[in-house]
Amino acid sequence: MKPTPKTIQIFLPSGDPRGIRIAEITTRIVQVIEVPRSLLQDFLAMPESDHVALYFLFGEKGELEDPKVYIGQTGDLRERLKAHNKDDKKDFWQRALVLISRTQSLTQTHALFLEWKCLQAARKAGRYADENGNSGSKPHTPAPLEADCLEIFETGSTLLATLGYTVFDAVGASSVSSTVEEVFYCKASESDGRGLYTPEGFVVLKDSIGRLKNVPSIIGTSDERFRKRLLESGVMRQEGDKVIFEKDHLFSSPSMAAIALMGRSANGWLEWRDKNGNSLDKLKRTPGEAK
Repeated sequence: MKPTPKTIQIFLPSGDPRGIRIAEITTRIVQVIEVPRSLLQDFLAMPESDHVALYFLFGEKGELEDPKVYIGQTGDLRERLKAHNKDDKKDFWQRALVLISRTQSLTQTHALFLEWKCLQAARKAGRYADENGNSGSKPHTPAPLEADCLEIFETGSTLLATLGYTVFDAVGASSVSSTVEEVFYCKASESDGRGLYTPEGFVVLKDSIGRLKNVPSIIGTSDERFRKRLLESGVMRQEGDKVIFEKDHLFSSPSMAAIALMGRSANGWLEWRDKNGNSLDKLKRTPGEAK
């Protein structure tokens, strides 16, 4: 379904954009509150911390490893977040994202269903590694209440993404479309890569093939170490003298994506081309010159 225009309000209680942020769609009752771990005590002093809530504990994003998330629900948010803050087994998180109802109409039944729904959606997207373990079975939820939950989930997904947490979107899903015309190819240096240029960066698609061997000029450099970490983290696997991408993977730039495939320094804006041979540079940076 094509997204519809929305007005989203982000309130800064302290006036600091790096501090606690409260996001809401102005016509709906759901709020998502972003809480830096260092400001947890400030949040616990706010009345919103006394609500029934669905919450997410997020670790930092990285170039190679999947970021981590823990998804939970509670009727005693203050005590639950205090416990997580002291739990050495959940020391990965830096920010908590809390979903509540401004009218306090969220019940534990809502929260249980939303916890299950969010875990299923996060695992399907595969963008974050969840720290939950077993997600259990779908809780019994009356049809009218389930309909409410699905609307809350849609609103919460939008607010989380607006705050920078695209936990329910598969890598590459934010591109304008997934048509063949938007796929770019990297065929140089014995590689056979396919990718998408998205608002978040460049996505190399699963089963793309690259060269295992690095050229002499990058041996001992950060580029060689970068490719080694891709192999060690399981993003790529070795198969003979090739590397194969095990999953869709988001890179910060087209050039890093090209280096990962080709084992040499590269200008990804020129290496990635569409099916007609037009470079990514020509199509996206100087589109008036594309033929």
